Amino acid sequence: KKKTVSFSTMPNDRKINSTAACISFMLEGCELKKVRSNSRMYSRFFVLDADMRSVRWEPSKKDSEKAKIEIKSVKEVRVGKKTPVLRSNGLSDQFPDECAFSIIYGDNYESLDLVASSADVVSAWVMGLRYLVSYGKHTPEAPGTGHPSLRTSWISSVFDLADLEKSGRIPVSRAVQLIKALNPGMKTSTIELKFKELQKASERPGAEVACDLFVEAYCELCTRPEIFFLMVQFSSNKEYLALKDLLMFLEVEQGMEGVTEEKCLEIVGKYEPSKEGREKGYLAIDGFTRYLLSADCSIFDPQHRKVCQDMAQPLSHYYISSAHSACLLEDNFWGRSDISGYISALGLGCRSIELVLWDGPEGEPVVYTSPSAASCVPFRAVVGLIDQHAFTASAYPLILCLVVRCSAAQQRLAAQCLRKTLGEKLYLEPPNPAASYLPSPEQLKGRILIKGKKLPPSCEDSEGEVSDEEEGWELARRLGQEDREVPEGGGLRRVRLSRELSELVSLCQAVPFQDFESSRRGQHYWEMCSFSEVEAGRFANECPAELVSYNKRFLSRVYPSPMRIDASNMNPQDFWKCGCQMVAMNYQTPGLMMDLNAGWFQQNGACGYVLRPAIMREEVSYFSANAKDSLPGVPAQLLHLKVISGQNLPKPRGSGAKGEVVEPYVCAEIHGIPADCAEHRTKTALQSGDNPIFDESLEFQINLPELAVLRFVVLDDDYIGDEFIAQYTIPFECLQPGYRHVPLQSLAGEPLPHATLFVHVAITDRRGGGKGHRRGLAGRRGRRVREYTSTKATGIKAIDEVFRTATQPLREATDLRENVQNALVSFKELCGLTPAANMKQCILTVAAWLLHSDSAPSVTLNLAEQYPAMEAQGPIPDLLRKVLTAYETMIQTSRTLIESADVVYGKLIQAQQAGMDFHKELHRLEAKEGLRGRKLQKALESFAWNITVLKGQADLLKHAKAEALDNLWQIHNAGQSCGIGRNGSASPEPSRLRAPLEPIPE
Repeated sequence: KKKTVSFSTMPNDRKINSTAACISFMLEGCELKKVRSNSRMYSRFFVLDADMRSVRWEPSKKDSEKAKIEIKSVKEVRVGKKTPVLRSNGLSDQFPDECAFSIIYGDNYESLDLVASSADVVSAWVMGLRYLVSYGKHTPEAPGTGHPSLRTSWISSVFDLADLEKSGRIPVSRAVQLIKALNPGMKTSTIELKFKELQKASERPGAEVACDLFVEAYCELCTRPEIFFLMVQFSSNKEYLALKDLLMFLEVEQGMEGVTEEKCLEIVGKYEPSKEGREKGYLAIDGFTRYLLSADCSIFDPQHRKVCQDMAQPLSHYYISSAHSACLLEDNFWGRSDISGYISALGLGCRSIELVLWDGPEGEPVVYTSPSAASCVPFRAVVGLIDQHAFTASAYPLILCLVVRCSAAQQRLAAQCLRKTLGEKLYLEPPNPAASYLPSPEQLKGRILIKGKKLPPSCEDSEGEVSDEEEGWELARRLGQEDREVPEGGGLRRVRLSRELSELVSLCQAVPFQDFESSRRGQHYWEMCSFSEVEAGRFANECPAELVSYNKRFLSRVYPSPMRIDASNMNPQDFWKCGCQMVAMNYQTPGLMMDLNAGWFQQNGACGYVLRPAIMREEVSYFSANAKDSLPGVPAQLLHLKVISGQNLPKPRGSGAKGEVVEPYVCAEIHGIPADCAEHRTKTALQSGDNPIFDESLEFQINLPELAVLRFVVLDDDYIGDEFIAQYTIPFECLQPGYRHVPLQSLAGEPLPHATLFVHVAITDRRGGGKGHRRGLAGRRGRRVREYTSTKATGIKAIDEVFRTATQPLREATDLRENVQNALVSFKELCGLTPAANMKQCILTVAAWLLHSDSAPSVTLNLAEQYPAMEAQGPIPDLLRKVLTAYETMIQTSRTLIESADVVYGKLIQAQQAGMDFHKELHRLEAKEGLRGRKLQKALESFAWNITVLKGQADLLKHAKAEALDNLWQIHNAGQSCGIGRNGSASPEPSRLRAPLEPIPE
């Protein structure tokens, strides 16, 4: 593994955690690389003048009066590659985004493009410059002088409360406990060391500390520079966030809708520690840090903490959380049967549990996975436990998978025990032969289903023979317990089954799998098959489309290979991508596979059921589980992930020899369909203590968002062997955008107190939707050939004529969407923003340029119109003219989209429905055309492709129209709030503009 290292010119002990520190750093000056428009870079020494009115650089060929920029002429300071020069071809890969920044200055909006040696240096310059731009005209003296800040007053008041003797000093031990209480997770040794340093520096050793020293220690220990930097970006006075600043942060960065000043006041009341701040509605750095660390700001979308999916679909349309050998606490072979395994699996929302019944020594059946287990549990005790805990974590149906290895006499006792103990909960109604699909989880709430064998209708005796699958026999054979003979000539094994046990099976009747064609013709919806991991894996690789199609109607259960004697887990994603509902996991074995399973089932209120993607449920749809690129009709998305910092990271287990030093890096992994699986890592943070700064941007393309899972893993680069530090796994659909803390977990999935990663999340539609943007190829900015999705010929004339009518509407839909997308990206780039920025940010950025200018050109937004024009009075600089032109293009393309979308949408749906009318006739038409074998298969695939493409493109168009209307609403809203709007009556009613997105009926 290649070891990557980041070098920083900022001394490690130098922590820039206040505006004053930034300005003193700028007054000392440092070396930065100046980038010319011809892409050449020159090292220059940049320094802030002592009067803090201008920034100079040397050496320079210019006269010293010209090699400077006056602070009052600065319009904006941009972080990252946000100007045409920095985005240009030759530079893109020479330095990371975090090390670049630009100063936009002068009446012509020129840019000074700079590259620093590290993100810390960029933060210091950007924070200091932004402060001076806001305050330069009013406060030439260094900030932090004179009146004590909100924060200092609060920390002093905390000190006064702890100063019980009122002597103006408190014992060091008390001071340490105080800071630890205010910042849980911080090590005592770190705080003690800081006090020793400060006492030594101020030449005041001793067992007590005075107030000023306590304030200094607190500020140095408890200020997180990355959060301070973020606060300064949004704060209008750079000391705290006023209500308007906080509202702007929540709307613009956190993507929250409908935020009011009342809501902001509530946040300040809840998180701001100082009484003065709460009274005045100010959120200072400590309150802001507390808020960002709180559950209110979690990366996990709170909507998904409760059941939020449609639970009225057939049972076969859901993934079901399933356990294999839940009673075992260790591995399969040497495992101990223990009753607590069941409680823990049910407590985690598991909805399918396997019970293997063996003959017990005292005439009653017992449960364990093999006769070698050190102890066994009476079946009666397990059923009692299930009755008690079945619905504590989830109200939705529980499936008990019975694997019968006991005599008919003991089977009767087992059946009596189930009836008596579970009573009304047991689902015994016979299946409805008139129905085509299983009932829904909603209809089966609070019920327990038994999965098992059933005697054939022809058998009238009290017991009979039934076929038996391989599950469970491999282990018995290996342990010498195999006494049943395999029938001559191969075939399935036969076992005796009692009528009492057979009668408990209703909706989950276990049958052997023959082939997909036999299942399509003869399998009833209430019958289900179990597949070994090896068999299911073969189908997933060789005929994924058939497996997906099979799983639309029938339940399938995949169990681990009997060769996994260490109870390791298979990758559930391998089978979820083919629609397999029940992938049985060894809950007792922690690790990547169990993380994926546990994270995945969090997304629907942890109820044990997750609705499968629509493309895998619809009766006619084209879906290839092994697709290597975007899917027809599913909008691919880009995940922009910035890993900023880590907090209170524990040492890896077993790393005692290494001492206190952890040198972590973060791996971000996407697990999903093969086209989405990817992994990126940050650089290693060297000698960083428990709170490393990574400051690195990663990007992923997600082709099927509904099946993607994001996993963060923190690893120690230096430790040989046990590198694992922490992990967190979250379904892509549950990610919240904005600045978020990731609550890290141990290998076993338990929360690690106070250990977090601080990240920024943004999700955008992939521009255009053609081939994925490969990193490093961004430089070639030639015109991209637009790719159009088209229908495929089926070889049946009548059907092909219907689909041919959709050719033109499909092109129109793509053009309408892409024209708006391209116009939006151009407008955002000219505003110096990323494609992830929203429209409100763009308008506010333009307004900020105009407000920072003495000779501001007059630019207004005419809010009287539904499509607001941005109008300029008098001459305007070149950059602003380009911005106005890009804005105009964006408004025009949006208008065309909004006004044409419904007609094009209608044509696509008309063609899709006309195609669906042929669905029932398909087999007759194929026979008429004489299609057989490969040609028949191709015709069916093309038909499904066409239906999927038409529905998908119609959905995309509807979604694009809703987004365009939302952008208009944001323009009105921003225009009014920032003062460049005129004639603004109320902004258009959001409910009227944001038309609800009705899904097209399946």
